[in-house]
Amino acid sequence: MTDPYDDEAPREPLDLAGLQRRLAEFAAARDWQPYHTPKNLVAALSVEASELLEIFQWLTPEESARVMDDPDTAHRVTDEIADVLAYLVQLCEVLGVDPLSALAAKIDRNEHRFPAGKPRSEPP
Repeated sequence: MTDPYDDEAPREPLDLAGLQRRLAEFAAARDWQPYHTPKNLVAALSVEASELLEIFQWLTPEESARVMDDPDTAHRVTDEIADVLAYLVQLCEVLGVDPLSALAAKIDRNEHRFPAGKPRSEPP
């Protein structure tokens, strides 16, 4: 699907360090660093996650599975996911958390807590 809002500007390769650098440069160019406290970033993350939730709020499970079929809705979903990720990446940078290591460690703990093949009466 072609994104009608994409300006096709040249971009550096996508990796976490590059995204963190671009976000830091963006904030610095606007003198936003004083506002990028952990509290403010968590609040902004929550707001953006709520905006993503709003898109799905009254959809049936079947409708939610097809949300990317509509180009306008797909664009909204993609934008909100980007906003959530941007604030999460910035929060990790401010707190000195490596999000990939944190996620890998969490998956390891969950594999131990919820072994494969063991039936559960309810989802985690």
